[in-house]
Amino acid sequence: MTDSIIRIGLFGLGTVGQGFLRVISIARNAHAEIARICVRNLAKPRNIYVDPKLLTTNADDILSDPSINLIVEVIDNAEASYHIVKTALERGIPVVSGNKAMIARHLPELIEIQRSTGAAFLYDASSCGSIPVIRNLEEYYDNDLLLEVKGILNGSSNYILSRVFDHGQSYADALASAQALGFAEADPSFDILGYDSLFKLVIITVHALGVYVNPDQVLCHGIAAISDFDIAYAREKGWKIKLVAQVVKVSDDKFTMFVMPEFVSPSKYIYSVDDEYNGVVIRGECYDRQFMFGKGAGALPTASSILSDVMARRHDYRYEYKKMSYIGRPDYTTDVELQVYLRFTDPAVLDAIGFTAIDQRYTSATASYVIGRVSAERLRAAADILARPDVFLCNIPRFFLDRD
Repeated sequence: MTDSIIRIGLFGLGTVGQGFLRVISIARNAHAEIARICVRNLAKPRNIYVDPKLLTTNADDILSDPSINLIVEVIDNAEASYHIVKTALERGIPVVSGNKAMIARHLPELIEIQRSTGAAFLYDASSCGSIPVIRNLEEYYDNDLLLEVKGILNGSSNYILSRVFDHGQSYADALASAQALGFAEADPSFDILGYDSLFKLVIITVHALGVYVNPDQVLCHGIAAISDFDIAYAREKGWKIKLVAQVVKVSDDKFTMFVMPEFVSPSKYIYSVDDEYNGVVIRGECYDRQFMFGKGAGALPTASSILSDVMARRHDYRYEYKKMSYIGRPDYTTDVELQVYLRFTDPAVLDAIGFTAIDQRYTSATASYVIGRVSAERLRAAADILARPDVFLCNIPRFFLDRD
């Protein structure tokens, strides 16, 4: 593809799609052009001029066009995204996508289709916006020395928590501010319940350790139930609360992964990752910690990552998934003891969780909390209880404290 013009069939012209049109128009060496754009509504007002002749509502106008040699898919419907990506790859057309929900659910199947047809599937934009986490894990960290990938993967929730801890806003006001700026949707649950971070973590784990874990098997707890009580507790200790995703090797042959709010002290890199930024710490056997930082939300940062994948296709780049063929890949486990803070009002919640040990306990008429040890599996199994609006769970870091 190096010597030819890349003719792009673009699916989606929302916030990210419009951002992609902007960045590709100023990328002088992309040697790419938009051949056709598939949208749901031809008449929808948009913030950028688009030649009406480029627009279609029929996906097959793109997928059956032999002159189109790259699909860029940036729609927000995971099921429709899956159909588009699968069809394109089966027809031998390379695809660039940013749909983390779809990728996290279907990646093993899509990898097999790539292998059978030879069509490349790139998706750096699906994880951490402008930070090239996947490409780095795939290329620079293409060895089995990696021990941990941990960080803030969702810019929307991080913006909300930053407004709370750095600017003194209430959680409700901070959420409203995030929605007004476009960092959070009218229904923000995908971000604040942790699912966005979870799907990104599943994708990252494939490239970090060569292992796919179904999202349904992973402990995931968000920030929706955070209260003034929890915020005051963190401030009293000199900490911030961040929504953190983590995959970590707990032994040579086992690893675990989870998404939870975490108490973060000022000595940690991610303590200073604020607003809509993401921050990722990569830890290895012989190189200790490396830190990546960048914007994780917004049209242009994500569009820039998509452009990077488009440019990579000029040089026939593809993910090789080398770690999936390594011998001795670790197995996923939830049989790992965590230390957590659990705030609740109903004592039955505490009984249902099943702590193995309680290190600290506080009880009052309005709220109670315990700090104790419990297995990740017990917490995952108690997802319905933890989803109650009067319950908040926060991780207290235990891994690699001797190296921090």
